[in-house]
Amino acid sequence: MPTSPLSTAQAARAAIATLLDEIRRDAGLTGLELANLCGWHKSKSSRIAGAKTAPSDEDIRAWCRACGAEDQAADLIAASRTAESMYVQWRQLHRDGMRRVHEKTTPLYQRTRHFRVYASNLVPGMLQTGDYATGLLRSITDFQGTPDDVADAVQARLNRSRVVHEGNHRFALLLEETVLYYRVCDEAAMAGQLRYLLDIMSRPNVSLGIIPFTARRTVWPLEAFYAFDYAQVAVETLTAEVNITAPGEIRTYLKAFAELSGIAVHGREARACITRALDSLG
Repeated sequence: MPTSPLSTAQAARAAIATLLDEIRRDAGLTGLELANLCGWHKSKSSRIAGAKTAPSDEDIRAWCRACGAEDQAADLIAASRTAESMYVQWRQLHRDGMRRVHEKTTPLYQRTRHFRVYASNLVPGMLQTGDYATGLLRSITDFQGTPDDVADAVQARLNRSRVVHEGNHRFALLLEETVLYYRVCDEAAMAGQLRYLLDIMSRPNVSLGIIPFTARRTVWPLEAFYAFDYAQVAVETLTAEVNITAPGEIRTYLKAFAELSGIAVHGREARACITRALDSLG
């Protein structure tokens, strides 16, 4: 089963630090000498080499220049940017509000052909109605204390979700039954969301499974994750989004998805779960 998604990001950052330190040793420089050549505080080079401080692009250029390894700077900068994108705090992603992050990820949604989504806490974004998304994004904005662009962010989310209805995309989605009861919006909005789930299930490109409360678990409830083809898995935690691209870890998440799918109900039984949740609203 998946290990902590943060581990991959930490390992990637550590690998960059190790490569930089090897370049320093190959140049015959001490950490202090390198810091002096770069015009840094004496401890900066050791913090970078120990993966305690993430280097900026200019830090990497200065490091390589001081070590006579300028030809390696471009590749190291590219690798460092990839490592940094693996683990990004929501506060950073939402520092200008939430609209931009939805617009930024739209190309990923458009080029993905097969989505596999496991949701343990919320209706997945691409299946959210405007009213449900409004309630959710309002709560996120208030909790994070980030700029309020909820109306624009909701519209951007709905625009991104057009992939469900347009183009050649397939969706396999698994929801824990608890998701059908979590009130992240008012009762009327929740009822509309559940009715939309019943409607969207009829689409030929959508497979929606519900994991019942009473299911015998062969895989325990996990953090929510989105698999985009075989290229990337996005894992959502309270504080950050973790983007996984390592093939071995992607395979592990897809294995977990397959096993979770095996304990989910589909078709008529899934509809019955949603209908019960709808009836509970009164």
